[in-house]
Amino acid sequence: MATETETAPQAAGTGPRRLEGRVALVTGGTRGIGAAISQSLAGDGAIVAAGYTSNDEAAEKFADGFDGEISVHKGNVGNCEDCNRVIEEVLEEHGRLDILVNNAGITADKPFLKMSTEDWDKVIKVNLSGAFYMSKPALDHMLDRGSGRVINISSIIGQMGNIGQANYAASKAGLFGLTMTLAREAAQQLGKHDKLHENGVGVTVNAVTPGFIETDMIASIPDKVIESLKKQIPLARLGRPDEIARMVHFLCEDDSSYITGQVFAVNGGMDM
Repeated sequence: MATETETAPQAAGTGPRRLEGRVALVTGGTRGIGAAISQSLAGDGAIVAAGYTSNDEAAEKFADGFDGEISVHKGNVGNCEDCNRVIEEVLEEHGRLDILVNNAGITADKPFLKMSTEDWDKVIKVNLSGAFYMSKPALDHMLDRGSGRVINISSIIGQMGNIGQANYAASKAGLFGLTMTLAREAAQQLGKHDKLHENGVGVTVNAVTPGFIETDMIASIPDKVIESLKKQIPLARLGRPDEIARMVHFLCEDDSSYITGQVFAVNGGMDM
């Protein structure tokens, strides 16, 4: 990591909107919560690089209908080489990376005693290792520049556990420890290289934990089960992707520069 940088670096400032000119990479950014985050950031001026795994047609359709500047990047976040390549693509195309949202995730649900090692490994690889693979090159760039934001999308399942989701719960709980450690190390590195400034944007790392949100991931759950879930939520409804996006959006702004290493629950009060 280079040791020279401008004094009190600013993340952007090229226009009137708060995220004008910044580049945001959102993994799993073309559908569900990721799509809502991509659109929210673009609405405030960010240039969005949306990651996706395999569906070229859906990614192109999303980009064609996107309200803002966007590029799409194909890759498997569970593959370290793919992650490095995508970060390089974003830097080459846009010249910078200000925001990384580690949103991509998968499920492979089975009771623990019936869960195979393959079921375990593939979920951990994408949901937890993928955040590590993406964050390493992204943070190296951000720390070199002296500014940046990393937001990890965890889940209420990582806080409470859930029957049939030992792999998913472990992967999402692991993001808490990763978030806090990266936040501490980012601040340490900035201080070590004299890049902690009174009015600087800084480099922060935080996590957001959605509750049960209306996305494709829960579309296959029977209505009877959904109604049972709603009874466990004080606000008596499922969340919307845009409600998660608003929290992520705030954590990307300069106004959040004194917030790092934190976990924000957006779940209708389900974990109270």
